[in-house]
Amino acid sequence: MLEKFSRAAQFAVRAGVAPLIVGARIASRWVEGHPEGLPTPRGGLAIAGKIALDEFFLATEIASAPVVWGREGRRVIDEMTDAIDFFQQRGWLDEPESYHGTPPALEEVSIHGSGMLALPYETLRFHSGYEPHTGEPGRERWIGYRNNQTAHAWIMRHPGPARPWIVCIPGYRMGHPFVDFTGFHARWLHRTLGLNVAIPVLPLHGPRRIGRRGGDGYFSGDFVDTVHAQAQSVWDVRRLIGWLRTHGAAAIGVHGLSLGAYTTALVAAFEPDLDCVIAGVPAADFARLLRSHVPDIVLRAMDRFGFRFDRIEQLLHVVSPFAFEPGVPSDRCYLYAGLVDRLASPDHARDLWEHWGRPRVTWYHGSHVSFLWEPEVKSLVLEAFEAQGLLKHARI
Repeated sequence: MLEKFSRAAQFAVRAGVAPLIVGARIASRWVEGHPEGLPTPRGGLAIAGKIALDEFFLATEIASAPVVWGREGRRVIDEMTDAIDFFQQRGWLDEPESYHGTPPALEEVSIHGSGMLALPYETLRFHSGYEPHTGEPGRERWIGYRNNQTAHAWIMRHPGPARPWIVCIPGYRMGHPFVDFTGFHARWLHRTLGLNVAIPVLPLHGPRRIGRRGGDGYFSGDFVDTVHAQAQSVWDVRRLIGWLRTHGAAAIGVHGLSLGAYTTALVAAFEPDLDCVIAGVPAADFARLLRSHVPDIVLRAMDRFGFRFDRIEQLLHVVSPFAFEPGVPSDRCYLYAGLVDRLASPDHARDLWEHWGRPRVTWYHGSHVSFLWEPEVKSLVLEAFEAQGLLKHARI
């Protein structure tokens, strides 16, 4: 029965249900309740256009993202059960910080020069060294993702005395220089603000991909892989930060977008000496994301066939930002989020803001994708860097 349902669901999506779902979501935008405690978003054509951009991105994901089907679905359910039992036996569900090992210092790297659009950059590569724990479900499969074993980062550094570094952690489906540089306004960061810039490639993205597109496998429904991907994200970023410190970084800030903001929140729990932390349009709860984007009929079918949300949340607890006490003081933390974000709804940012002790936050009248041109976003980033002393070499 599971296989029949899977084939039917796949056919329905490919036949055009995705646009209908998206259309219903847009139509319902004005009758949905706005998250409590947030400013009320403005109406009008400009806001509607920003919402449409988010929905278009979501439509492409619904229509094309690979998901587990048939016997793979049964394997995923059984593996989730085994992983939860394994985590309970090791005490990781009660003390999730013990799930994450301390990565060793990064000593061997390769750095190759490159360039794009008159913005010279270098590609830094190193062996990640991350492996799931011995005996952990999914370990052998994860180790078998060969491309993923090599970590990559795009770096832009100034010659001369040490300068502050900003580590920019990309979002889902990013991981290509052009996309990453555009998303973080890398030219502005490097040339105008005078910062050194490092942009790590997340597991399963860009040159680390294992599927047709970067990011395939991160949110395919194979939830044990999602745990490993997120644990490795934290591991790799911490190794990169350690390497920057040993090479004389004057200061280090971290700025994450969407999925990258999720990783940023976890890194901030383990790296309390960071000088500045910015979470942009954060997706802070993977299970909540799934609930918000999957139709109720599919959610009920998932539960019927064993994809229980309480079990999914239990499994993901070891990589949830809300499972860890904030490490970086709140006066060094910043958030920005769109009031009509349709990909990671603003309650994600609100809850992370609360968890971080209510630091400086900007709520802009826009969506997930529109952060790219919202003036309030650039103003907050500039304010954060200036307040934390990262702009000693800025040309502004």
